[in-house]
Amino acid sequence: MSIEKNIQTVKDFFAAIGRGDREALLALVAEDIEWIIPGKDWPLAGTHRGHAGLTDLLETASKSIETSTEPREFVAQGDRVLVLGFASGKIKATNKMFEDDWIFAITVRDGRLTNIREYVDTQALARASQMDASGSA
Repeated sequence: MSIEKNIQTVKDFFAAIGRGDREALLALVAEDIEWIIPGKDWPLAGTHRGHAGLTDLLETASKSIETSTEPREFVAQGDRVLVLGFASGKIKATNKMFEDDWIFAITVRDGRLTNIREYVDTQALARASQMDASGSA
């Protein structure tokens, strides 16, 4: 596919995330999608594979985090699309706010996302997820 079509596919993916449209998301990703979110000590970290992994990730996200994600720039070459963006939100368990500048490195093949690798501010997200010593937020 062309670079322009790959960028549009990624834009459609982010639009579906913004709408909370799981069916549209699944239609835009390959059956064997791999989504890697680095870090530990926060609910979304890990490697999520396939439609089941994506569905589990979305359910975990909706239960554990309130976020507003803003993709700001799309840079593409071949089958790779880099998305630079910003997110802000709150971890529900701790009621702590976070801000996160991020980059997603996305591979698009045959009109579907096959791989997503997030580069996020894991420290900001871990801090917002961390309970105080007393066990409260």
